[in-house]
Amino acid sequence: MTTLGTDLRRAVRGQVLVPGDDGFEAARLPWNRAVDQRVAAVVEVEDAADAAAAVRCARLAGLSVAVQPSGHGATTRLDGTILLRTGRLRGVEVLPERRTARVEAGVQWGELLTATGKHGLTGLPGGSPVVSVTGYTLGGGLGWFARRHGWAAGAVRAFEVVGADGVQARVTAGSDPDLFWALRGGGGDFALVTAVELDLHPAPLLYGGRMLWPAERTPDVLAAYREVTAAAPAELTVWFAMVKFPPAPQVPEPLRGLSAVAVDSTFLGGEEEGRDLLRRFEDIPGVLSDRRAAMPLEALGGICAEPTQPVPGAGRAELLTGLGDAVADDLLAAVDGVAPLGTVQVRHLGGALSRPADGGGACGHIDEPYLLGMIGPVMSPEGGQAVTARMAEIAGAMAPHTTGRKPFTYLNGGETAASAFDADTLARLREIKRRRDPDGVFRSNQPVLA
Repeated sequence: MTTLGTDLRRAVRGQVLVPGDDGFEAARLPWNRAVDQRVAAVVEVEDAADAAAAVRCARLAGLSVAVQPSGHGATTRLDGTILLRTGRLRGVEVLPERRTARVEAGVQWGELLTATGKHGLTGLPGGSPVVSVTGYTLGGGLGWFARRHGWAAGAVRAFEVVGADGVQARVTAGSDPDLFWALRGGGGDFALVTAVELDLHPAPLLYGGRMLWPAERTPDVLAAYREVTAAAPAELTVWFAMVKFPPAPQVPEPLRGLSAVAVDSTFLGGEEEGRDLLRRFEDIPGVLSDRRAAMPLEALGGICAEPTQPVPGAGRAELLTGLGDAVADDLLAAVDGVAPLGTVQVRHLGGALSRPADGGGACGHIDEPYLLGMIGPVMSPEGGQAVTARMAEIAGAMAPHTTGRKPFTYLNGGETAASAFDADTLARLREIKRRRDPDGVFRSNQPVLA
């Protein structure tokens, strides 16, 4: 390890840490503290040229590079790799007249939305403000405005990359169609992306927020959710969640330890129309809070109150074939008390996601109209086993209504890329990986060859 550390420090200007160095143990940690990453070194690069130098050094050493801007999406498959952090690449350039943005690899969604919102424009973010734009987009990017505009990956105009040979390049549909296709939804297995150029979409008005009821209203809320989503225009996105708030000091006192049911929504339009589309939920008595309002784009990440600091946890997702009577009944029976999980959520898909896009990337389209997601805290090995078992139990009960396919960024540590892609797409991704990176210089959190 001493030789590796010395070689890396000679090659790059950024910080290099190897086992035994002060700060190494903290630097190797992913966002999900329940994942143990046993890496050979951690490199925090200064810029794209530094990233290219790190790749060349790794190649000479016969080691693989795993790229994590903020540590999201980590798995335990990174033993012996060089963990490369791109968190210092924070440049954002918005060109409102062209409706585009150039975003470097360390930029988080909250930062980008703050920059674009000043111009009445938006990217295609997910629910968290602290996930990196690049990592999220490489995995497809299934977020708030996907029903209207499709996958975030579909908005990419160009990638700035470092190839397996350590050479920097700009990749577009015209310059390198195979790599451009693979990077739009196939993950980080093909090149190190240092920046992306994205199309932006008009969003002069945005309405949304969270409504919350006590858990005993769950059947009523689910019934209303089914009605609203059955008729929802593509500009409206509504997520349903059964929640068990932890008895933790950071949770506000009225919610601490509470079992509840929530509806989270966004509408790309004005408040009056948005409220009309969601009026059905106002018929349900006992609402604990209603935070829906006209909102700026930068407030979008606060709707679901996702953690903005690293936490230990486990998750699982399933795509639902529908949300008819039998599905709803089975879901309510299967969950019937969220603990030890923290959240069981149903996201409405459809719209642009259900239609094959011209020149689309590896993420393709989704036939299933709803996504079932489960997340639980992992505070101990025993707690992790309980969470995993509970998710498997719910998934088993819902198996008659699921397809077995998972969105790429929803794969957990025990799943592989074969669950995210059809056979033809996976075969093409694997062929591109073997051809572009035959020595395995890059190791994605979810390798396509696994």
